[in-house]
Amino acid sequence: MRKLTPLALAIAGSLLTSPFSYAQQETAKEEQKVERIEVTGSRIKGVDLEGTQPLVVISAEDIRNSGASTIYDLLKDVGQLRGGSGTFDTTESGTGSNDTPAGQAAASLRGLGPSSTLTLINGRRIAASSFAAGTENFVDINSIPINAIERVEILATGASAIYGADAVAGVINYVLKKDYSGAELNASYGNSTASSNEGKTNVNFIYGTDIAGGNLTVFADYFERKAFAYADRDITKNALNVFYTGQYPSVSFRSAEDGFGFADPACPAELVWRDSFDDDLCGYNPNSQIQIRPEMEAASAGFIFNKEIGNTNFFTDFFISRSKSTAQSSPAIMANLDDSTSRMFTSIDNPGIQANSQLLSLLRDDISSVRFRARFIDPRKVENTTDALRLVTGVTGTVADFEWEAAALYSRSESDQQALSGIYNRYKFNAALFGELCADGSTDCAPDAGGLWYNPFSGQLDNAQALAIIEEFPTRKGKSELLGVDLRLTGDLFDLPSGPVAAAFGIEARQEKISDTPSDNAKARFDRGYIVDVIGFGSSQSSAKRNQFAAYAEFFAPVSDTIDLQLAGRFDHFDDFGSTFNPKVGLTWRPINELVLRASWATSFRAPSLTQAGTELRTTSTTARCLSEYAAIFCGNNAGGEITPNTLELGNANLKAEESESVNLGFAWSPSDTATFTVDYWQFDHKKTIGTDLESMFLRSLTDNSVRFCGLVPADQVGLSFDNWFCDDMGLESGFNGDLAALVADYREFAGSDPILGRDHILLLENTGNQKTRGVDLTYTHRFNTDFGRLTFSADFTRLISFEKERTLFSGTEQLADSFRYPQNLGSLKLRWSGDRAFGSVGLSYTSDYQDEIRLLDQIDQDFITEVLAVSLDRRVPSWTKVNANFGYDFSDNFTISVNIDNLLDKDPPFVFGRSKNVDFINHDALGRNYRVLASYRF
Repeated sequence: MRKLTPLALAIAGSLLTSPFSYAQQETAKEEQKVERIEVTGSRIKGVDLEGTQPLVVISAEDIRNSGASTIYDLLKDVGQLRGGSGTFDTTESGTGSNDTPAGQAAASLRGLGPSSTLTLINGRRIAASSFAAGTENFVDINSIPINAIERVEILATGASAIYGADAVAGVINYVLKKDYSGAELNASYGNSTASSNEGKTNVNFIYGTDIAGGNLTVFADYFERKAFAYADRDITKNALNVFYTGQYPSVSFRSAEDGFGFADPACPAELVWRDSFDDDLCGYNPNSQIQIRPEMEAASAGFIFNKEIGNTNFFTDFFISRSKSTAQSSPAIMANLDDSTSRMFTSIDNPGIQANSQLLSLLRDDISSVRFRARFIDPRKVENTTDALRLVTGVTGTVADFEWEAAALYSRSESDQQALSGIYNRYKFNAALFGELCADGSTDCAPDAGGLWYNPFSGQLDNAQALAIIEEFPTRKGKSELLGVDLRLTGDLFDLPSGPVAAAFGIEARQEKISDTPSDNAKARFDRGYIVDVIGFGSSQSSAKRNQFAAYAEFFAPVSDTIDLQLAGRFDHFDDFGSTFNPKVGLTWRPINELVLRASWATSFRAPSLTQAGTELRTTSTTARCLSEYAAIFCGNNAGGEITPNTLELGNANLKAEESESVNLGFAWSPSDTATFTVDYWQFDHKKTIGTDLESMFLRSLTDNSVRFCGLVPADQVGLSFDNWFCDDMGLESGFNGDLAALVADYREFAGSDPILGRDHILLLENTGNQKTRGVDLTYTHRFNTDFGRLTFSADFTRLISFEKERTLFSGTEQLADSFRYPQNLGSLKLRWSGDRAFGSVGLSYTSDYQDEIRLLDQIDQDFITEVLAVSLDRRVPSWTKVNANFGYDFSDNFTISVNIDNLLDKDPPFVFGRSKNVDFINHDALGRNYRVLASYRF
């Protein structure tokens, strides 16, 4: 290893300012840290690159002392991964197409989204989850066995010049243990200190030995977690606003003369509310039935084998994992045959009406049916099982003065989602409202000839027979595969006066395939009017594959005794969207031994995800900002706000790669061997982001009649669906001509605020947006040797200066910094102590205040919050600081017990007046004080 000055060693330690505890053997760990810095961010071996790029490293001891049982738990407090959008755990799980698969999690650097963070294991890729988050594929980090990890290296700067696609915001590299000797058994149990049970149990084993002339390391891990529900905490058990369709109907009568409404007598009194028409309605508290984190069970096992034969080394690493988790969503809203929910009609002969004296007393001769809105009683439950497999085998050797490495990789992720309860067939349900459901499941029976009824009133009683017939169990199956080969070469090219010029060269080829296939009853089809057979279960269908080839070169040149230059370039060719070349330049200057100045510039790219390229038809909703050009036409009363109509998305084989340019400027100053201060300015300019553009479609429809459709948009076209009432009243036909603004104005004169838009607009995924973010990271580390042990004080701070986002060409620029979920200041302080046998730490984790999302809510919610609750539209989510602690003791050289306590002071998270069910789970945690006790025994 070259040029390992005292400053280099100090910088290595300073870059490890992560929220984890130190244990024993600190001197040996310092040497390991220097080695780690040589790994991620460069393919060149044996060169000191710590000055050219900031790197966060989490060691095996840090992992053990973190209290983490999953990769998400390990990363959730790292500053570069906090705030914004992207990093998620299972708090977003559910039954909709926008929900993340139960039990899965993803990491996102700098808030740019999980698909912009490249995930590597031992410097090589891993197959993405077959179930996308929306349309963005991501690597399920919970599928990576945590006990097999030697360290985690986080490089938060553009790295496509080294690693290729998806390294827009940076790289997270999980380095597996190898050449392990001995055996170790770890068992842990964790839970909150609340009265509810959120227990987590983890047992893992690792064993390493020399065998057959090589080293074999095997590992196994088992993890189980109980569910954590909104109802388990005071801050989350009640939804702020119950203006939702209640489980007990809000009832009105269909009358030629007048109508009036009231809440079903079974509706709990606290959920009854009065609307602007003086009708009593029944609300619903969704927090009473949904989960923050679903239960989860996971197991993994694998091995790593290395064997030297002469100057050649053969290596193989392999692991398999299975996770199973059950997500629970609120009960489905009862829906008509056309999927509308506002006018559910049932015959006055329905047994629920005949048994309800209050309903019967209000019936008149001119009333033929009752109108209502309601939810089913049982929550929706889906189970997701994910099987992951990864195999890498290769060989390394030397030729002349160069080291070479060749390897083949196969990685696979398969997921199987199965509805367990709460999903119902809409056709059978609507038949049962009129007593027309047959015992064999057909829908043409008569009430007086054995037809079955569904009673939606008075608690939905006596429906067991009908429910058994109308309930269905749709499925969704996905598979993602990655097959790759690579050849690498690294060594010294020639000598300069200040040292040798080192280089790395490589070629790669890989094939990726993905499929996501729902059962027929969960598909949106034109012949069904895009109406899914079942109620409350969203899905997407996609299938795609691609081949890729790449070649790269990287050079490290000591320009002088104090200046080092890193140059890299990579060419990637994809058989679907074409080719791209990405360079990188890094410069390091050491004017004095105690100071390193560093700078880097790079371009990066993200290939369109296979789901984005291959989506056949995906049911979802799309948000559009109501700009002045079309607000009065399309948005009605929501002018100035947002609307979110139902849409269908189509994949686009002509998508281009997203592009990014990143800059990093900083320095590291070490006034002594025990103290280091670093500052890094970072900037990302991310262009051509992929999404749908409803705003542009609105504007296009003003002059282009080819995107206007009365009723359904044909399956092979894109455009807007216009309401049939609007078309019929205005005498229009599909694909109508004329001045749309004038037509709508005429319609408004007699129809008032009645909608003009229908449902199921079809939009093509496009390169529509841009985002630019910049900020500053600061770290400080100081180590002290005392008579009672070694103390380490560390601090890190991230300032988000700006985050500008243009979702579409016409949406305008949004400043996200300081807005909801984008706190501008994140920081932590840690004091760690390591003695002869005891060790411990205490730390503070800080998240600054930021704007609440009240302004983005619809008008009804805004009025409730501002008028009833007297909360300002400009209300800010308060800052939050939590205290974490870790204590441990080595009872012998073989046996250690440690205790981790998260949120030691049991501080509640800040309350959020928005759509996030009272808590922003991206930045905060409602679990409260929780602990983990770990026992480790080494053989």
